[in-house]
Amino acid sequence: MKFSEEQEMLRDMVRRVAEEQVRPLVAGMEETKRFPEELVEVFGDLGLLQMWVPDEYGGPGGDLTSVCIAKEEIGKVSLAASTLCANNSIGLILPLLHFGSEAQKQRYLPEAAKGRTISAVAITEPEAGSDVSAIRTTARRDGNSYVVNGQKSWITWAAQANYMLLFARTAEGRGHDGISVFLVDTKTPGLKIGRKEVKMGRHGSPTYQVFFEDMRIDADCLLGEEGNGFKACMKILDLNRPSVAASSLGLAQAAMDESVNYAKDRRQFGKRIGDFQAIQFKLADMAMKIEAARTLLYTSTQEIDAGDSSRLTLLSSIVKCFVTDIAMEVALESVQVHGSYGYSTEYPVERFMRDAKLNQILEGTNEIHRVIIARQLLGK
Repeated sequence: MKFSEEQEMLRDMVRRVAEEQVRPLVAGMEETKRFPEELVEVFGDLGLLQMWVPDEYGGPGGDLTSVCIAKEEIGKVSLAASTLCANNSIGLILPLLHFGSEAQKQRYLPEAAKGRTISAVAITEPEAGSDVSAIRTTARRDGNSYVVNGQKSWITWAAQANYMLLFARTAEGRGHDGISVFLVDTKTPGLKIGRKEVKMGRHGSPTYQVFFEDMRIDADCLLGEEGNGFKACMKILDLNRPSVAASSLGLAQAAMDESVNYAKDRRQFGKRIGDFQAIQFKLADMAMKIEAARTLLYTSTQEIDAGDSSRLTLLSSIVKCFVTDIAMEVALESVQVHGSYGYSTEYPVERFMRDAKLNQILEGTNEIHRVIIARQLLGK
């Protein structure tokens, strides 16, 4: 991969910020599971929260490759913190850029460009995970308004978000027909935050249940055409999924770095454990897989940034599935290299193992992505 001078400068800047501003917060995030509110201001002032806002609306005008560079560097320190980087891309900026009217763009994008806006995406429901078409939340048209009723689950940042990208059924229909997408102010009466989920990992990136009880929203909250929300969802996810892979890539790199350092320091049977072939093979496999994952990620993002969308869905699923699987494999082997210390919170590799797992599940399980890849190949 060859990055521009500007992208290399971005990498160096984010790397310093991750070490100086993020790393000191990680222990507290793990212990208290609190949302690191101070990072909103830090990331916002540096343009990291709002990376995808175009220049003409006052933003940094970043692209997918730049977003992935930033998320990889932060992911080396904290997967949870990396999810905050470019947070409002999937829940606000990308939907507006691809499906919003010019009036909607003028209304929301300059605000997002200020670097203080957090967004959440409300797709998943108790009975609608991988099967988005099973959404039951309804938005009934009533004059110049829609009245929303239903429930969402596993909504990241719901309690912290300023805006929520809401997917709801506006018409009876089979499958994906009749699903629409709305941009909702989270202060709207009728939107209620439920319990905070207790998770195995990615602490500091809180997730909630959300309830809608006769929530009335203006008709101009609708993005795009009524009934075409599922298509909007797929386009947005395709563009965002490589950034999920980038966070996992950063985690994998950190896990390997910890393993190499430990293998140099830990001694057994009178020598460094790194001198034993069994450990060397593990480190070599980590290095090969990470190098392959990094090359796949950035050659794919550069192709997408070049404007050729013919392979967007295919590349998005390949990258998300492959890189997050690699991160899980590397994290597991890192724990093994550390032995009993790998199972101790004294070293970060146990956190890497817990955090890595979620990225194999969110934004489409990796089993679903294998189905998508196969269908793309078979022309279905």
